[in-house]
Amino acid sequence: MTTTRPSAIPTVQIDNERVKVTEWRFAPGAHTGWHRHGMDYVVVPMTTGALTLDTPNGQIQSPLTAGVSYTRLTGVEHDVINANDFEFVFVEIELK
Repeated sequence: MTTTRPSAIPTVQIDNERVKVTEWRFAPGAHTGWHRHGMDYVVVPMTTGALTLDTPNGQIQSPLTAGVSYTRLTGVEHDVINANDFEFVFVEIELK
């Protein structure tokens, strides 16, 4: 039996000529789906926990702390999965 994951819920808060700011909410087990980032971006975790990243090089665990931001460059490919038993939230700021 194939189990499908629920989708994470994106809410775009700002989308202008310079930035796109999106709040991402992940129910337990939810994921973004496989995607490639077309812009440099900053993530601000609102929850402390670990997310699972499916990457071209396999799965990795990404421990995150609420309020501790990180940045990545254009071209990152992955599926972000909330393997926690609680909702996980972060804000993503894409730089245009």
